[in-house]
Amino acid sequence: MKKLLVLTMVLALCVTSVFASGSKEAQAAETENTVQPLRVAMECGYAPYNWTQADDSNGAVRIADSNDYAYGYDVMMAKIIADKLGRPLEIVKLDWDSLVPAVQSGSVDCVIAGQSPTPARKQMVDFTDPYYYASVVLMTMQDSEYASAQGLSDLSGGSATSQLGTLWYDTCLPQIEGAKLLPAQESAPAMLVALNSGRVDFICTDMPTAQAALVAYPDMKILSFAGTDDDFVVSQSDIDISISVSKKNPELTSAINEILATMDENGYNEMMAEAITVQPLSN
Repeated sequence: MKKLLVLTMVLALCVTSVFASGSKEAQAAETENTVQPLRVAMECGYAPYNWTQADDSNGAVRIADSNDYAYGYDVMMAKIIADKLGRPLEIVKLDWDSLVPAVQSGSVDCVIAGQSPTPARKQMVDFTDPYYYASVVLMTMQDSEYASAQGLSDLSGGSATSQLGTLWYDTCLPQIEGAKLLPAQESAPAMLVALNSGRVDFICTDMPTAQAALVAYPDMKILSFAGTDDDFVVSQSDIDISISVSKKNPELTSAINEILATMDENGYNEMMAEAITVQPLSN
């Protein structure tokens, strides 16, 4: 009888051990499956920073609630950050004016979309250290009367536009005395179309956007007055490109800054050059 009792107890312990082990494995799997994705918002239409494409070529990431994919410099950076944080990446496609409100509401974790940390935006969200440095330039057509301009003063009398809600439209273009400022365009592609169609004489943008545009519009010309006394007056924060994060999530801002601290400007420029090379307009 005693032997039977002992045998019963041993079997019970074995069964308990098996179930306990299985339970731990299930809990571990459940924990792994509950790791929240890093939700990153961008326009998915602002090459070479970000764009939409039909497949996952070059390492593109599927856009949430879509059959399309996103790629570009911002996606490259988002992949690096998500990987270092140990979180899956989710790209959320939003209009430019919806990016900051999305961070504020908590519907996305951050915005990686070629944003500059302007004083107005910094009142609404926090910004990381820069993940790119972009100089401000203008673009005109090669056969334009303004193609030989050597400074802003040579652009007086011309008509201009840029993208809505940007430093280019709000701060830079008003510095051109005598220029005719037309309504801002909803997107970067729209401002390029405005120039190419002859609706304006020149547009204002940053160097990466201008370099990417030349692939699709080889008849355009970049006007850069850097190093002259007749250039745009902008602050460093105007040309820095940073990642916006909710003010309620300083931990994420710090974590991203730690990742960016392991990178440098040369690395950023190499990534941007690759993005320009593989953008859809290059193929």
